[in-house]
Amino acid sequence: MAKRHENYWELVWALARTDFKLRYHGSFLGYVWALLKPLLTFLILNFVFSTIFNPRNSGIQHFSLQLLTSIMLFNFFSEGTMAGLNSLMGKASLVTKIYVPRWTIVLASTLNASLIFAMNLIIIAVFFTWYGFWPCIPAILMFAFFILLTFILILSFAFIAAPLYVKFRDLSQIWEVAVQALFYGSPIVYPLQIIPDKYQKFLLANPIGYIIHFTKMALTEHHYPPLWQNAVFTTIIIAVFFVALLIFRKLEPKIAENI
Repeated sequence: MAKRHENYWELVWALARTDFKLRYHGSFLGYVWALLKPLLTFLILNFVFSTIFNPRNSGIQHFSLQLLTSIMLFNFFSEGTMAGLNSLMGKASLVTKIYVPRWTIVLASTLNASLIFAMNLIIIAVFFTWYGFWPCIPAILMFAFFILLTFILILSFAFIAAPLYVKFRDLSQIWEVAVQALFYGSPIVYPLQIIPDKYQKFLLANPIGYIIHFTKMALTEHHYPPLWQNAVFTTIIIAVFFVALLIFRKLEPKIAENI
């Protein structure tokens, strides 16, 4: 049994590496796109919002670092959920021709997004160094903790959406629109403080919005959410993950049939 599980994890890692290599195969810049795409997004948004609205005059410190961190985290969420959604359909031949535990395919797709995000962490480190600002150890640990929660959130979505997508093909278009709404509904290009107090709680009810807000606050302002609030948020994320596993196990037997 232990050997079987070891083989499954080897399969997951092999699928993740293969997806990562195939993603940039044939492109001139290759793996550089993993760094270049979010970096270009940051440079454009940073120029626009630093020109149209001057964050310094609004009392916002380290706006560029906050924006960069927010974009990288949201890209991780966006890429991971989209990869998870398409994981089973993208491996349709593998699903229908041989028996492979379906969860390994879903997990591998999210790990592929994690590999890309790991490369993007290099950009974050470079920019913090360039600006001559380094967050304290507790802030970095908080960042690492929120990265883990983001991955659990991505995986939860993938376990629910992937088996549903093989039957309901409109989910891809629906999720693309939803991701756009989540982008502007999260405090990425604007600080939460400029939103009226009565609406802030609604933005923080968005899990990725909560993660982004308190990540950039921890890294640049040394401001952390109350312990009880983090505990409740973490409990909800973990509960959603286990519910997602149950839903996946219920839908799993019909995946090959629906494909």
